[in-house]
Amino acid sequence: MIRISVSEAAKLFGLSPQTIRRAIKDQEIRYVVVRGRYRIAFESVLEWSQRQTTTRHKLERHGIGQYVDRWHIRNKLYSPNPHMLTRRDTNSRDADT
Repeated sequence: MIRISVSEAAKLFGLSPQTIRRAIKDQEIRYVVVRGRYRIAFESVLEWSQRQTTTRHKLERHGIGQYVDRWHIRNKLYSPNPHMLTRRDTNSRDADT
C-alpha cells in the first residue's frame, strides 16, 4: 500500500492541505499516524477525489492530472480519455488480424 503525506496529497491532487485535513477529520480518507504525522493511503485519496466533482476538476487542472495526457494508461477506471483507449485497442486488433 502506498502512503503519502498531507502535503504530498495536496500537491498531487491540486488541493490545499486544509482540504485534505478536512477529509481526514470527516473520515472520508483512510490514514494512519506515524510519528505524529498523517500517512494517507494513496488509493483512498484517489477514490475520494473522484467522488467529488470539484475535487476531480482540480486534480485535472492543477494536480497531477494536467500531465496525464503524456502517459499511456490502459486501465479505463483511471484514464482521463477513454477514446484514446478505444482507438489504441482498435489499432492493436487491426494489427492482430
